[in-house]
Amino acid sequence: MDITIIYKLIKFCVVGFSGMVIDFSVTWLCKEKLRINKYISNSLGFILAATNNYIWNRLWTFKSYTENIPKEYTSFLIVSVIGLALNNLFLYLFTDKLKINFYISKVMAIALVTLWNFFMNYFFTFDA
Repeated sequence: MDITIIYKLIKFCVVGFSGMVIDFSVTWLCKEKLRINKYISNSLGFILAATNNYIWNRLWTFKSYTENIPKEYTSFLIVSVIGLALNNLFLYLFTDKLKINFYISKVMAIALVTLWNFFMNYFFTFDA
């Protein structure tokens, strides 16, 4: 694997960590304090984190200079929504089928979806 890809993956993960903080905070607030359904709470956290991640990945990870921000953001969101579906699928499988703790399952789902998001954004959204 090219060193540039590895460097970008590391930066993507750093940005992703900030998104994970947002994701977990919103999910916890909605699920535990507001008593919103766990999948809706998970989706809200994930979408807010995705928006944060787009901004930082555009500016720092991929250093995108495109002027067509709406197209780029839409592509990023499409990748993220597919990632959200995968995230919820993994969450369902881990928590409801395998009976793993919700938050441990969430970390596992995030790890798997991070790889999906990185490579789809690397090859399609930010035209590596």
